[in-house]
Formats: sequence, structure tokens, C-alpha cells
Amino acid sequence: MPKNLFRRAKVDAGKVRFPALAGAAVVLSLLLTACGGGAAGNGGDGKKVVLTTFTVLADVARNVAGDKLTVESITKAGAEIHGYEPTPGDIRKASKADLILDNGLNLEAWFAQFVEGLDVPHAVVSEGVEPMSISEDAYQGKPNPHAWMSPLNVQKYADNMVKAFSELDPDNAEAFKANAEAYKAELQAVQDQMTARLAGVPEAQRALVTCEGAFSYLARDAGLKELYIWAVNAEQQATPQQITRAIEYVKANNVPAVFCESTVSDAPMQQVVEATGAKFGGTLYVDSLSEADGPVPTYLDLIRHDADVITRALTGAGA
Repeated sequence: MPKNLFRRAKVDAGKVRFPALAGAAVVLSLLLTACGGGAAGNGGDGKKVVLTTFTVLADVARNVAGDKLTVESITKAGAEIHGYEPTPGDIRKASKADLILDNGLNLEAWFAQFVEGLDVPHAVVSEGVEPMSISEDAYQGKPNPHAWMSPLNVQKYADNMVKAFSELDPDNAEAFKANAEAYKAELQAVQDQMTARLAGVPEAQRALVTCEGAFSYLARDAGLKELYIWAVNAEQQATPQQITRAIEYVKANNVPAVFCESTVSDAPMQQVVEATGAKFGGTLYVDSLSEADGPVPTYLDLIRHDADVITRALTGAGA
């Protein structure tokens, strides 16, 4: 792992498709002129500003930062992050940040051009995580980006944040380290709770069928078999072939319940339900937290919620 996690946000935008910013790029220089560069202490309270690409990272970062930094998310609660289309307002916010955090592992396909031309350091929080590979579709062989679905991996995210935050604000390095250690203990407890809970699912029912292939790390940790309709939520709808494959798998394996994620339509999975008689087990959360009054306002709540919904549905324990 490199000693310095900061990466200047200058990347090869030509390697990704990014139609949403065709117009935004034109106004970038105007925005930067109007608001200035990434000056420190833009939180209005003298604190340096850390901007994350999505809400899950923001919650983890707040636990590590404590009250020493201001942490914000580019995307809002409930947003689908794979094909997110940044706005000029997002660019303005990013230009005023002191640090940008992204997941990496090819998750944020829109991120490259989003930061093009911004002289703001960024850190990739998945550094050091051993990725699982996507096994099919156009993404075959590429890393599955949903590494945060394992609390064990998020412990590494926290360590990477400590390093990045300590470089950003050396005076509070010890506080960041202490916060991270406390949070990592909570992560380990949730990991243990999740695996213990899912261990109660009978062997014949240990199949996790979802819309997106976002649960590979969770399934690995919990010893579940995984089947999904599509590999990644990115500019695609379910094809008849994908739905047929899911139907055949559910029938062949007598899967009692199937699931879909909060950021996509569950219509394709409802076709699987109608064709097989399996129960729709519920909505799982992956790419986004809920609002504060929703079911998963924090990352720890997200893991607890998903483990609970999966266990109840596969064991027939009810809602």
C-alpha cells in the first residue's frame, strides 16, 4: 500500500463514457472562477471539508473523522451510484473540498471526468482490499466494486481514511486513529452478528438471489451461494435471457425467497416470483443509505438490516 494515499484528481477521462458532463465541462472554469479553489476550512466552522462519492462512504468517514472534519456526500440518500450524473453544483462543491474520497474498484464510472481539472487531492478507500472478480457479463474478470458489503473490508477502509485524514489534518491524527479503532470494533461486532445470524439458514436454502451482483462479499463471508439477474447496475435493464436464467436457478434449487436492491426497480425480480412461486423476500440496501428516519441511516444499520431480511426470508420466519 502506498504511504501517501493522496492522488491528485487528474485522470484520463477518455477511458469512461460520461455524457452527463458534456455541458458541465463547459461551465467548469466559470464555476472555479466564481468559487475559488479547494481552500481549507470551507465547512463554515473552520473545519476542513471531506467529500465522498456516496452516502455509505460518508457515514464511515464521519465515524473516523469524529468532530474534527466536515464530511459530505456528493450523492444523496437513495441515489443509484453506478450511473450517477453529476451536476454543476456537484462540481462547485468538489472544487471547494479539501479532500475527496472514492471507493475505487471501477465503482464510480462517472468520477473520472467529474474531477477532471480540479486541483483537489483524493484518496481511494479500497486500497489494500483483495477484490472478488465478477464472473460473467460484460464485466467478467473485473473487480466487484461492492467491497464495503463485508465489514471486514470496511475496517481497511477506515484505516485508509485515518491515513488520508492524518495527512490532511496532522494535528488531529491521534483522534482519527482512536475513532477508527473504536469503529473497527463495532464493525467486527456487526460482522460476527451477521455471520452468526445467517449461519442459521438451512443448507438447502443458502442461496441469495438478487437483482444486482452486489452481494458477493457478504455471501462469501456468510457461506451463501449467489445468483443475480445482472452483474452491475450500469445503463442496463434485465434481458429476457437474464430473467430466464434466474427463474431456472430458483426452480432447480427450490430457492424460497428472492430479493432486490433499494436503488433499482424490482420489476424483473417480480417476474421471477410470478414464474417460480418463490416469495419476494424484501428490499436490500447496498449502494445508498436511507434518510435519517429510514431503515438504514448508517452503514452498520445497513448490514444489520440486510442480514435480518435475508435470514427471515430464507428461513420462513416472516417479516
